[in-house]
Amino acid sequence: MTATWSALVTLLVGLAATIYLVAANDPGEILHLLAAAGWGLLAVIALRLPQILFAALGWAPLIDDPMRPRWAVLVRMRWVGDAVNALLPVAQVGGDVVRAQLLVRRGTGTAPATASVAVDLATELTAQFAFAAIGMALLLRLPHQGGDATVWLAAATGLCGVMAFAFLAAQRWGLFRLVERLLVPLGGGSGPASAGQARSGRAAGMAAGLHEAVLRLHRAPRRLWSSAAAHLASWLLGTLECWAALRILGVEAGLAEALVIESLGQLARTLGFMIPGALGVQEGGFVLACGLFGIPPEQALALALLRRLRDIALGLPGLVAWRWEAMTSARTTRAAATASAGRTPTR
Repeated sequence: MTATWSALVTLLVGLAATIYLVAANDPGEILHLLAAAGWGLLAVIALRLPQILFAALGWAPLIDDPMRPRWAVLVRMRWVGDAVNALLPVAQVGGDVVRAQLLVRRGTGTAPATASVAVDLATELTAQFAFAAIGMALLLRLPHQGGDATVWLAAATGLCGVMAFAFLAAQRWGLFRLVERLLVPLGGGSGPASAGQARSGRAAGMAAGLHEAVLRLHRAPRRLWSSAAAHLASWLLGTLECWAALRILGVEAGLAEALVIESLGQLARTLGFMIPGALGVQEGGFVLACGLFGIPPEQALALALLRRLRDIALGLPGLVAWRWEAMTSARTTRAAATASAGRTPTR
């Protein structure tokens, strides 16, 4: 309940920040730019799809289980996870929990599934740091405005690097051993369990053996490098989407400028991970990044809102697919239980 209220409060703060940014500029011009984009939104949506593919390919080598699904299934799971992160009032790790659950539902062991998502988050964050560093290196070589802003952006890039390597180090040095020690005792006991105890039992089940599963992945550097390389490719492909969106909005920007804007906009989104969908944070990040190249805030906000429309267009079907699969799985489980109960033992 506390987590739900926290998510709702941060969501309202993010929504208020977005409304303020739009109202403080020219709302009419922003709406005009979005309306003029028209069918260009389809191009933005299409350019998002290869990013989801490479993000799924970055996850695949970390699933150390013979029941690992085919890559097409992993792409669907990644799509659903992104939809949860983008559209539901949860911090931007809720979709990753859903990914682990979907993997377990497909027959992967609980510990390997959870470990794969945990390490995938770390390699993705490390790849994002590399992407942000490339963006900062390009920014220093391109004509731009805002000297003080550049210093703050460099500091944010450094913070992303610290977060990535700290998360990797914590995993290797026993973060999930601590999780096991905290949660596994909660799964014990006998007798009727309350709903809260049942949830604790499920969490304990996910934690059991998690530390060793994570360590096995860290002892396989080829898996880690393959994952990070695929994630970096996914981040870099976002440059094409940003470039196309800028062109659709009438901004004459090159690929180098688009890479800087994309890397810094996504960096802002990641640093605002506690706010559902990074609402308000992503918009502010794009305004700041676009301002470095003299792009007016109206066009920057139109760019950010165009990305929100893309999230909705891709995310709503993803949420429907997730709930449909959950209901289908529940019906199958109930039917199997009924059939089992209806059997009579034979001698």
